[in-house]
Amino acid sequence: MRIQLSDHFDYKRLLRFTFPSMVMMVFTSLYSVVDGLFVSNFVGKTPFAAVNFIMPVLMILGSVGFMFGSGGSALVSKTMGEGEPEKARKLFSLFVYSTAVCGVIIAVMSFIFIRPLAAFMGAEGEMLDNCVLYGKILLLSLPFFMLQFEFQSFFITAERPQMGLVVTVVCGLTNMVLDALFMAIFSWGLVGAAAATAVSQILGGLIPILYFCRADAGALRLAKTKIDGKALLKACTNGSSELMSNISMSIVSILYNFQLMKYAGENGIAAYGVLMYVNMIFLAIFIGYSTGVAPVIGYHYGAENHSELKGLLKKGYVIIGIFAVVMFGLAELLAGTLASIFVGYDRGLMEMTERAFRIYSVSFLFSGIAIYGSSFFTALNDGLTSALISFLRSLLFQVAAVIILPLVFGIDGIWFSVVAAELVAAVMTVLFITGKRGKYQY
Repeated sequence: MRIQLSDHFDYKRLLRFTFPSMVMMVFTSLYSVVDGLFVSNFVGKTPFAAVNFIMPVLMILGSVGFMFGSGGSALVSKTMGEGEPEKARKLFSLFVYSTAVCGVIIAVMSFIFIRPLAAFMGAEGEMLDNCVLYGKILLLSLPFFMLQFEFQSFFITAERPQMGLVVTVVCGLTNMVLDALFMAIFSWGLVGAAAATAVSQILGGLIPILYFCRADAGALRLAKTKIDGKALLKACTNGSSELMSNISMSIVSILYNFQLMKYAGENGIAAYGVLMYVNMIFLAIFIGYSTGVAPVIGYHYGAENHSELKGLLKKGYVIIGIFAVVMFGLAELLAGTLASIFVGYDRGLMEMTERAFRIYSVSFLFSGIAIYGSSFFTALNDGLTSALISFLRSLLFQVAAVIILPLVFGIDGIWFSVVAAELVAAVMTVLFITGKRGKYQY
């Protein structure tokens, strides 16, 4: 039986509805990890460091799609809850078309300026050339990458989370197979890694477009629309937290790379790259659940079902708490194994990576609180509060920590900085949730 946004959600129904979204996010992260695994083992340490160096820039650009997806789906689900399905379809179409146009403009501008930007960030020599080569190939698929981000949210709003999972699996398998073909068999090196990722991103944007062009696509489908500046501004405001979170994480990654180059050189950047790949998989559980439940929250907020809102918030934090403890335990247990898989060819680098991950993994106990809290406020169309949580968590606290703690603890301070930032962000999120209870009646 198909689950609808208007249903009452107990734990079982909630997990059934959000499970495809969680698997989708994990799988998206997993094929990024496979990408890094092939580059590290088949191309070398310097290209691997270069990919991790330029990737934050590409993620900043792609996050515009995440903004339209999360912010737009909050507005669309609220409109559906208010009983206006036709208006919801027009808004959905507007957001998709706007993302495509923005993607082309951003890709062209970035293609022109990527070399001076990479050089400004500190890349030089062979590493600079690798950054530019990898970046330019992926910029060709950037509009599709942005749409892929966006449709991850809209498949859930359209009550088709399983379809979103299917698309992600298809793209992920495509990327993995092409990675093996281009790098392990054809020996195309970094070009092969970028080409494999670009093809998977094109599929990730194109398949949902073809799906939503169908007349029987479901609650949402692409149709004629018109420019609505107010709706676009509202979507950007709603999604500003997700945009801020992605931009902040990328800026922080750039700062981490700068600090690591200072304290540990190229090995530090490679170790941090491994952490980021594994971190993506673990945080994908929190992000997937939060993304999956957001349209449900938005619908019941629009329908003024306050008791359901209260239940969704409480159940959400119980689920997040259980996942947090399990992920921390797994991280500590698998730290050595994961380090050896990525960088086992270099004993010194492997030992640095294992130690870093054991410290870093403590952050998993706290990170889900702020991620879910931010998504909850986005779903309530309170973009300001959501953005503030994301800004504090992913930028302000982490920047302060990564600058101050290494002065006291050396390189260990860089790994501890994430733990400190997530802990403070969790406390701030609880304060926001408590303070806004009267306004939203949850």
